[in-house]
Amino acid sequence: MKKKLFLFFLVLLVHTAHCQLVSDSVLIEGHYRTFHFLAPADKQSSLLFVLHGSGGNGRRMRSGAQKLEAIAPNENILMVYPDGYKNYWNECRKTAQSAANMENINDNAFFQSMITYFEQKYVINPKKVFAVGSSGGGHMAYKLAVTMPEQFRAITALIANLPDTNNMDCTEKRMAIPVMIVNGTADRTNPYAGGEVLTNGISLGFVRSTDRTFKYWSELAGYAGRPKMEALPDTDPTDGRTIERYTYKEPGKPEVTLLKVLNGEHNSPRDIDVYLEAWAFFKRQMVE
Repeated sequence: MKKKLFLFFLVLLVHTAHCQLVSDSVLIEGHYRTFHFLAPADKQSSLLFVLHGSGGNGRRMRSGAQKLEAIAPNENILMVYPDGYKNYWNECRKTAQSAANMENINDNAFFQSMITYFEQKYVINPKKVFAVGSSGGGHMAYKLAVTMPEQFRAITALIANLPDTNNMDCTEKRMAIPVMIVNGTADRTNPYAGGEVLTNGISLGFVRSTDRTFKYWSELAGYAGRPKMEALPDTDPTDGRTIERYTYKEPGKPEVTLLKVLNGEHNSPRDIDVYLEAWAFFKRQMVE
């Protein structure tokens, strides 16, 4: 009995250690930028940034990613929840009225510093760095792919479209990387057909449609013609939503995928876990 109790508490201790949330900060141009992560992780782990939406923070993002956290130790993922500047990101939307944008906060330097931090302290694999973001965090994920694609293996943007061309203030490197988009057709905050984005009474400017956003990344990757379409299983018939997956994938080219949530609003569909889906997408990009 004592041996069984010892083994039980040993397993509990290991599980707790894997789920330990650590907070730290880096100094970027006079601002201490904070982030939270699950440690420890094995060496050569994948580094995954989970980015909160406008007005949110890193700690609150954990609640939606619990299923991914549960498999993170076995998948050797070091999950990081960064905090935006005053709860917002300085993404590529020129007319955004958030403090991050108005003060031109250097979020690229923040992410570069975090990558260096985890390379030095946890010996992560620099070729396996990913970002998944929701709403404003999705826009920040787009910015990372637009402005520093060489640092990221792939990104996933949830309920977010690219800024419209007259609202884009980032210098585009136009380097193709794998991108997955998950957007709802009934989203009034991030309009599926494009338009103005309003969050907490703050205008974040106009965005492209989801179709144009999908086309931007697929054309950048060298695709033409129609993508492969697949209807996903309707695992929750009560929510009134269904999901169609559109995929461009060819040897030697980055995968570009759109999950079109029919009747989906500005939230996550219940038919899938979007973070597990993002990780499955990321894993496909690591296959040699």
